[in-house]
Amino acid sequence: MTRASFRAATAGRGGRRRAGAGARAAGRQVMMGPALSAPRPPPPLETDVAPAPRSGRPYGTSRRALLGAGLGLLAGAAAGCTDRPGPWPGLRLATGPEGGPYNAFGRALATAAARSGVPAQILPVATAASVDNLRELDRGSVDLALAMADTAEDAVRGREDFSRPVAVTALARVYVNHTHLVVAADGPVRTVGDLAGRPVATGAEGSGVRVVARRVLRAAGLTTGPAAVRERPLGLGESVRALRAGTVDALFWSGGVPTPALTALARETPVRLLPLDGWVDALREHHAPVYSAVTLPAGAYGQTGPVGTIGVGNYLLARADVAAPAVRDLLGAVFGQWRDLLRDVTAGARLEPRFAISTGSVPLHPGATAYYRSVYG
Repeated sequence: MTRASFRAATAGRGGRRRAGAGARAAGRQVMMGPALSAPRPPPPLETDVAPAPRSGRPYGTSRRALLGAGLGLLAGAAAGCTDRPGPWPGLRLATGPEGGPYNAFGRALATAAARSGVPAQILPVATAASVDNLRELDRGSVDLALAMADTAEDAVRGREDFSRPVAVTALARVYVNHTHLVVAADGPVRTVGDLAGRPVATGAEGSGVRVVARRVLRAAGLTTGPAAVRERPLGLGESVRALRAGTVDALFWSGGVPTPALTALARETPVRLLPLDGWVDALREHHAPVYSAVTLPAGAYGQTGPVGTIGVGNYLLARADVAAPAVRDLLGAVFGQWRDLLRDVTAGARLEPRFAISTGSVPLHPGATAYYRSVYG
């Protein structure tokens, strides 16, 4: 990426952030609807990495500020402290289910940050993934999160699963998910239309795959009436077991290529991947321009030829109040060790700045903007 192209790509972001700041601030004053509970002190979350003792001071704090913070902590102890950790020693990162790609990315990022000397320890937190992660960010239970681009768009616009706009910022678009629609090779389902009335695993509640699966089914006219599929809200492991057992006729998945659980399934049971690229335009028109036509390469799961499907970016997100120096340090680790981060998530992918800053309606965090400008002009 050249300096001129970076300046052109980011020129409108500052104005958009200023224009959207008032709306986001107003949105924070609106009471949450059914999809989001009212603000409250968040419950403790189980992290995958125990916080380690840290020395030194938090980002951007003076000795006077630290003294004030210490007095505040003492007062908090007397009144009853919240469960939310302070900005030091770590930043909580909402990932996804244990064994899933988001969780793997989160663990790899924690390792990369530690190896790069990032002062803030990254603490991966297992979740249901995209929708759940954005809700946790909104509650303040976590500081960082991974989420699919379509779900992030819904969050900042306050639609679908989000009853009001969520104030969230982007650090980078890190890689692209490929949507998989998997059926038994010898089964009766050969097109999306053949799913009518059949049991289909559409992803766990709170996951991004459930969002894209339901949108494809809605575009195909398979969510209402006699043709409606019988949705099974199952995670990836449960979906694979259900397809193997014949209790569902198809499963949706959105992730990197190859996805190990699907590779293992294809070794045991011949499968067919149905093309979905014909639905890209409908999804872009009715939802957001975050969808693209991508290809599942030949042989990824034993298939003889490539299969066109739907691509959706994945964003690394942060609360707006995460310190800018912490974001800059973290992005330095991301771009310095991107091969290690993506190795267990998706094959053959690259992390490039011109794609990393493409975060749609989600504004870049000020620390991210500062990082990209410091490196690319």
